[in-house]
Amino acid sequence: MRRQGMRADAPLLELCGARVVRNGATILDIGSLSFRADEHVAILGPNGSGKSTLIGLLTRDVRPLASDPWPVRFMGEDRWDLLEARSYLGVVTFDLQETYDLPVTAEEATLSGFFGSIGLRPHHHVTAAMRERAREALEDLGVAHLAERTVCTLSTGEARRVLIARALVHDPDVLVLDEPCSGLDPAAAYHVRAAIESLARSGRSVVLVTHHVDDIVPSISRVVMLREGRVFRDGPTSELLTSEVLAGLFGVPAVVEERDGRYRMW
Repeated sequence: MRRQGMRADAPLLELCGARVVRNGATILDIGSLSFRADEHVAILGPNGSGKSTLIGLLTRDVRPLASDPWPVRFMGEDRWDLLEARSYLGVVTFDLQETYDLPVTAEEATLSGFFGSIGLRPHHHVTAAMRERAREALEDLGVAHLAERTVCTLSTGEARRVLIARALVHDPDVLVLDEPCSGLDPAAAYHVRAAIESLARSGRSVVLVTHHVDDIVPSISRVVMLREGRVFRDGPTSELLTSEVLAGLFGVPAVVEERDGRYRMW
């Protein structure tokens, strides 16, 4: 689903001297970092470490300071069309959930992923194939039975899974999830993490942004750690999710337990 000119062998996202400044302060400063389109990776760090800013560079919601060459490349290109990038990426930021405090059904919310809108508009032409794909996405996330319910009446965890379904309707190769389990109770977090693991195992690449070690599902093989807007560590999950490394990342004593590829930190 790449547009003409995109290199198939190029990294999904490549940063070289990418610096983001807000109100005179540097909030992200990345010397060199790249993500492949065929890997599952977690971006881990405390609040304010620059994780969401990094994803903003990918979605072009955030612009770095200009330099030559341009410091951000997507699929080998300095500039990219957002509509075409959306066919390759499924981006889920759960700030979006607050905007669905409207009489919008779960099915309508999912269908709106085809149009990049909040719910459906009168000028949107929804085809039978779109409706079928929306139902399939809801089924994959285990919330098809909620299709006719308005999103504002769903539990927080159910609504999160609807938003993931919304990102999946155009069958993106890469799913980007920003803080997927923030604010969820243990049961809801379990179902969202199970859905992420299932999607990763299905062959779709996952980029997971989180400050919770528990969110890192077994299929994620690489962790990029951010601290104070810079890369703290970058490497295999099994080597970085240790008590010593996580204590350094978060600046507090840490004890890590691993069981069947899942991690917990105390």
